[in-house]
Amino acid sequence: MTDLILALDLKIFFWVNKTIANPIFDWLMPFITDENHWIFPLLILFFYLGVLSGKRGRITLVILILALGITDSISAFVLKPYFARIRPSHILQDSINLLVSKGGKWSMPSNHSANMFAFAVVISYFYEKIKIPTFILATSIAFSRVYVGVHYPGDVVVGAFLGYGFAWLVLTLWVILKMRELKRGQTWIWYEGAPPK
Repeated sequence: MTDLILALDLKIFFWVNKTIANPIFDWLMPFITDENHWIFPLLILFFYLGVLSGKRGRITLVILILALGITDSISAFVLKPYFARIRPSHILQDSINLLVSKGGKWSMPSNHSANMFAFAVVISYFYEKIKIPTFILATSIAFSRVYVGVHYPGDVVVGAFLGYGFAWLVLTLWVILKMRELKRGQTWIWYEGAPPK
């Protein structure tokens, strides 16, 4: 069963990386996947959440930082060494379209995918109106990792589920804290208009 899954993973990888390759994606996917291109937008977002968006924004920012910190750390320092799956860019470099640098040695799970899905969950929880575009962005970045040749599809799928799960774990702890504080009559945790009585 494992061999069948790995064979399917490899087949889908080559379909994404080579079969559907085209000049537009060859330009767009390396741009999307490059984290340096997201620094300025993230700084703007963090400024908006921390300064311009009131209590909702500040709470969102704290939870977002916690969720991303947990997701990124566990994915990079625990799961990648545990699975020890070598990136396609390291072992298939002569037969793939490698559009970016090879990246680190380990492939499973994709940190980009895990972090972006954790990001999408937290942002869409507090700002539901942008849920669809946020998840489209996360999916696009996850897809880009396969297209540029640095991850297998299984890596980004596992990363997406991990990011989703870790984000909801942090949000669940937040809801428990929120309910406890409201029962104690603490209103610092309330951000939706007048606090309940």
